[in-house]
Amino acid sequence: MRSNRIRTTVVAATALLAALSLTACSGDSGSSESSKAGAAAPVANTIDKQATSQPESHATSQPQSQPQTAAPETGATEAPVTNSGTKSGGSGTTKNTVPPVKTGANKAGNTASPTSTKTVTCTGSNTKVTVTKVSRPVNHLLLTVTNAGSQLCNAYYAPKLRFDDAQAVFPILDDSQPQAVVTLEPGESAYAAIGLTGEPGSGPAPRKAAHLQVNFAGKSNVGSTGTPAELTLPANTYWDDNGYVTYWQTEMADALQY
Repeated sequence: MRSNRIRTTVVAATALLAALSLTACSGDSGSSESSKAGAAAPVANTIDKQATSQPESHATSQPQSQPQTAAPETGATEAPVTNSGTKSGGSGTTKNTVPPVKTGANKAGNTASPTSTKTVTCTGSNTKVTVTKVSRPVNHLLLTVTNAGSQLCNAYYAPKLRFDDAQAVFPILDDSQPQAVVTLEPGESAYAAIGLTGEPGSGPAPRKAAHLQVNFAGKSNVGSTGTPAELTLPANTYWDDNGYVTYWQTEMADALQY
């Protein structure tokens, strides 16, 4: 009895499966060959969409903890400095500033430049010479020669002095010779100190003088060259044979140290 029930159930299931198969076949038989060929297209499109969308889905699924690579900047970049001295790029333009040539003011405050590179000898005709009395050292005068010309001039060696109508040139202090010839630009000055007397009682009595002749040495230092400068001495100037004059110096303090 039980076996009959099982057989009946199997038969009913078989009949149901057969009915479903017939229904599916009748639906498929109504479609044409063209529709069967076109059925593959949606599958291909679906695959393409998945392929193209996969990187985007993968990008959004990355964990935030992974390092991200910064994108290169697309703005203007700084260009190298060109020979024209300008730097472009970024905002604005920057120029390489070249320091200006410094002419400098000379000791007399004259900023004029020489009109020629030729150098001449300083003489009474292209210079201005003055003589002043100084408080220190005692019994000293200061000679100042200033280039009054338009060219460089060399003040060679030491001035060659004569007080009033003296026959001999005043002694020159050899220890004061500088290391180089003193060259003066227009407006520049050089200095020489005059020690009027030696140690008291070491020679003839000092003589009073009112006039001083300043002669200039040439490059060979033989005799004198050019026009001398004629100066009036400060009142009550006395000198003797033990006095001396220094070489020309570029600094006043260097001359007055002797």
